[in-house]
Amino acid sequence: MKLARVLVAGQARWGIVAEDRITLLSAAPWQDPQPLGGSIPLLEAQLLPPAEPTKIVCVGLNYRAHAQEMGKDLPSEPLLFLKSPQALLSPGGTVILPPDSQQVEHEGELALVVAKPAKNVKVEEALTYVLGYTCLDDVTARDIQRREKVYARAKGYDTFCPVGPFLETDIADPQNLTLTLKVNGEVRQKGSTSDMIFTVAEVVAFISRIMTLQPGDLISTGTPPGVGPLRPGDAVEVIIPEVGTLTHGVATFSQVGLD
Repeated sequence: MKLARVLVAGQARWGIVAEDRITLLSAAPWQDPQPLGGSIPLLEAQLLPPAEPTKIVCVGLNYRAHAQEMGKDLPSEPLLFLKSPQALLSPGGTVILPPDSQQVEHEGELALVVAKPAKNVKVEEALTYVLGYTCLDDVTARDIQRREKVYARAKGYDTFCPVGPFLETDIADPQNLTLTLKVNGEVRQKGSTSDMIFTVAEVVAFISRIMTLQPGDLISTGTPPGVGPLRPGDAVEVIIPEVGTLTHGVATFSQVGLD
C-alpha cells in the first residue's frame, strides 16, 4: 500500500494512493484512521513529506562503497546525526543553496517512517516498528562538514531534507532495493541496499537504545557511492522503483528572493 500526505484546503491530510487517486484518511496511519469518503486526483494533489517527525535521525557512512569513496574506515557501529524537522522539503520542492557554502552535494537515500513508539527494540523485531519506506536526499554542505568536523550545520539548513513522494508499506526485504539518483537525467548514484554495513533492522534497534522513537519519526539509512555537487537549476531524481521517484529542484537564495 502506498500512503501520501497532502495539503487539502490548507490542512495536511494522509491518504491511500490507488492508481491515479488519493483516498483521504481521517487521521495519521498510526492513529487508526478511517476513510473520509472522498478522494482527489493524484496529479492535482499538493504532496507533502510523508512523515510527521519529532526528529529526523540519519546514518552516516552506512554503505561500504561510499565509505571507500570518502576515504573513511568502516564504522564499528552506526554513525548517527540529526536533521531538524524544519529541513523537510516536499516532493517537487526546491533546495536552497546557502551563500556560506560553495560545495553543496546530493546524497540519495532509503528512509523509513516509524509506526509506533520504539524503545530498546530487538533487532529481530525492529521491522515491525516500521510503517513504510520512502526516498530522501540528505543534502549536505560538504565544505562546511569538512571544516567543522560535525554535521549539525552542514546537514541542517532549511530545505536540506527532500523526502517522498510516497510511503510504501509493503516492502518485504529492505535489504534488496536498488537506489538511483539522477541530476538532469544523468545517473550520479546507483547502489543496492544490500551494500549497507548495518541493516535497516540493526539501525532501528540501535537508535531505539539511545532515544525513544515516536510514530511519524523519520530515519534515513545512508547513501551509496557517487555523491556530487548540486548547482542552481539542477533537477534531481531519487528513484527506488518499489517506492517511487522523489524529485526536487535547486536554486540560490537570490533566485527565490531570500537575499
